[in-house]
Amino acid sequence: MNLIFKLFLSMSFSGALLILALLLGKPFLKDKISWQWQYYIWLVVILRLLIPFGPETNLMGRTYQAVDQAIARSAPFSRQQTLFLDPKDAPYVGFEPDSEDADQPAEALTTAYSFPDSVSPLVRSLRLIWLLVALGMLIRKITVYQSFLRYIHAGLTPVSDLKVLDRLSAAAEQAGIKKPVELCIHPLISSPLLTGFLHPCIVLPDLHISEKDFPYIVLHELTHWRRKDILYKWLVQLTVCLHWFNPLVHLMNREITKACEFSCDEAVLAKAGHDNAQDYGTTLLNAMAAVGKHRETPGTVTLSENKQLLKERICAVMNVRQPSKAAKTGTFILTLCVVFAAAFVGVYTMGTAAAFDHPVENTFSSASDRLVETEDASSSASDRPVEAADAFTEVERYYEEDSLPLFGIAFSRLDESAQKKWLEKLYADDEIAFFSVAVGGLDPASSLFADFAEKTYAEEETAFFSTLADCMDEAKLESWLDRALKDGRWNFQSILYDRLDRGDEFDRLEEKQEKEWEETLRAEYQAAGVTMSGKNYYYQGQLVNVFLDTRANQSFYTLNMNPAGTVNIKIIRDADDKITGAAYLTETEVTELLGDWS
Repeated sequence: MNLIFKLFLSMSFSGALLILALLLGKPFLKDKISWQWQYYIWLVVILRLLIPFGPETNLMGRTYQAVDQAIARSAPFSRQQTLFLDPKDAPYVGFEPDSEDADQPAEALTTAYSFPDSVSPLVRSLRLIWLLVALGMLIRKITVYQSFLRYIHAGLTPVSDLKVLDRLSAAAEQAGIKKPVELCIHPLISSPLLTGFLHPCIVLPDLHISEKDFPYIVLHELTHWRRKDILYKWLVQLTVCLHWFNPLVHLMNREITKACEFSCDEAVLAKAGHDNAQDYGTTLLNAMAAVGKHRETPGTVTLSENKQLLKERICAVMNVRQPSKAAKTGTFILTLCVVFAAAFVGVYTMGTAAAFDHPVENTFSSASDRLVETEDASSSASDRPVEAADAFTEVERYYEEDSLPLFGIAFSRLDESAQKKWLEKLYADDEIAFFSVAVGGLDPASSLFADFAEKTYAEEETAFFSTLADCMDEAKLESWLDRALKDGRWNFQSILYDRLDRGDEFDRLEEKQEKEWEETLRAEYQAAGVTMSGKNYYYQGQLVNVFLDTRANQSFYTLNMNPAGTVNIKIIRDADDKITGAAYLTETEVTELLGDWS
């Protein structure tokens, strides 16, 4: 399966778990957590559904890894399936049918049990269906919204009554909005609504609104605009279009629409005062009196959606209270829990197959061993080898399709020269996941292990070296460790100590080396006239304000600042990084280093 499609599915599954958790927790939190929180917490879920973020080790990654392992172990090597990837290769694999199938032609068996050619078109069809439906839904929503805007603009009548506009300005000032907001009338809408993102416009069914109701209605719509609820709603609609096959996403859409109005009511009362809850509830009831002919679209925000929702909103308005400190603390803790849960659930990534101690390559290593055993057992029945060109084509095909399991199986069938070419390609493409799977398919006695270990060590590619180290025996690891210790390669020492289960020894060695390095550095500084006392530097008895020590190749530097200091000092090094002395920093150098010093 294409890795991008698999990644997207994992995002949908992760989001579904979060949606389910929030829906199940809603009855317990409904009256204890503010509606503002219940509205904006869904942004975490939306980000989970749209952005592939998460730690390297996560729930979804492990789940997909387990599925990949199960497929790799069972599907290609099941007794009911052939081990070859192309029907014409059956004699090479040496499939041994059961006794009742002994008279069945090999060609028939290969037709019945070969699987990649039937799976790939299905996957491609699913991807195409998903894209077409998502694109169709998005185009339809945009088209309906544009049609609605044309309908609204065609019947708009701007309000020119100065008294009404003054009341609008007063409400805008109360809401903290300085941008001009247009006020218009449209007799065919069902309730007051807000359109436009850059140029907001409040649309009323008519101007027959009492002086008591008008500020609440306008303040409600202005609150929608100040919070950018239109943008939020379109973000939700994009998520629904992309995850149209996920029923929990549609439930999330309904919950967000509901929470949007509830949280807006809560924000209005926070501005107008909680003592006015009864008057605001009356305003909501009066808003239902004007019934129009046009139903609002997802791109607008209205004062009232429907009668059932209105009843719930009035009950919620009457129960709005100022949140206590305990409630605020609980809300903060709960938010952290949701964010951490979103990260923990995680997603499937291209590196998942190579993560968690590289279980995938272990799977293919054992699979390769079984393949070799099968070949040995059937060598007498095989009268021709696999053509190198065919095997190379299969590897290339599965690489292009991002199919790690099938790539690993096909790679193990290449000859050593072809394997070398592919390892070089994967190394050049920085494809660590495929490189890891390919290494797992190598013959344990292959010289390619040593060749690429030398290459990755010389070029300091620790990720690729780590993959190769997973396949080394203890003697080889010890040999490489001795070399890394001699060369002072700390990053490679860390990998090798870890593979030898001697991590504590590395920690002690690192701590000892750091102390020796610090003592040596102190002695070198002192020879240049600089002494250290804790975190303070002194030059010829004067406390240093700015202290700078830059290596010759600019790869590392030490910068220390002490506002109580009186002199600015820099360490002078030669081309070999040997300290030759110390000198005063000029004001120009200090300014260039730290910006405007004043």
